[in-house]
Amino acid sequence: MTSGAPTLEPALPPSTERAVPDGWVRVDCHVHTVASGDAVTTLGRLAEQVAAHRIDVVFLTDHNHLAGTADDLSRAVGCRVVPGEEVRTGSGEVLGLFLTERVPYVLPTREAIRRIRAQGGLVCAPHPYDPERSGLGGHLDELCRDGLIDAVEVFNAKIEDQRHNRAALRAARAYGLPGTVGSDAHDPDGIGAAYLEMPDFDGPRAFLEALHHARRYGEHRPHARRYAR
Repeated sequence: MTSGAPTLEPALPPSTERAVPDGWVRVDCHVHTVASGDAVTTLGRLAEQVAAHRIDVVFLTDHNHLAGTADDLSRAVGCRVVPGEEVRTGSGEVLGLFLTERVPYVLPTREAIRRIRAQGGLVCAPHPYDPERSGLGGHLDELCRDGLIDAVEVFNAKIEDQRHNRAALRAARAYGLPGTVGSDAHDPDGIGAAYLEMPDFDGPRAFLEALHHARRYGEHRPHARRYAR
């Protein structure tokens, strides 16, 4: 078992009324803004929501777009922001985390991963088994075996059927990979639906190590009606 979460489920119900332990942070690993093209959350509204839900760190992962630098985004949002990108590849979407340069979309998957890692970023597999979205699905095993995946999103708050989140959790455990969670929020009401509580970290390697001790929290919270498929 690669996480400190005391449950076989992908996540426990969220509750942000209490503070996290000293030296720990509350982290949402998958958030979108208006820059994604299918989202309505502005940086200002994101700032309001992360403050309300006591989120300490946000991975901003707009679709095929790098929103800015860590310093500029952190000042705008009022919490630590890690730039990332949800990249559409030939085999499905991947999350590039800790990025400094945009990765073009619809590249072959291995080339997209090469470009993420070339800039010191991490590769996460979001919603890999959700049939409603473009996850890596059947390609995940091969990529994990080849050491090309750094983490698997084991809880995504937009997935209603928890069997798909549990399948992602099983895959992460099978390959000894840490699990992330994400609200996948495209609207302000989605913020707070899912997060990790984990030891604080500084940079990608420390993040991966801290993930192994993380506690996962999340609940299904659907997209706003305008984004229903």
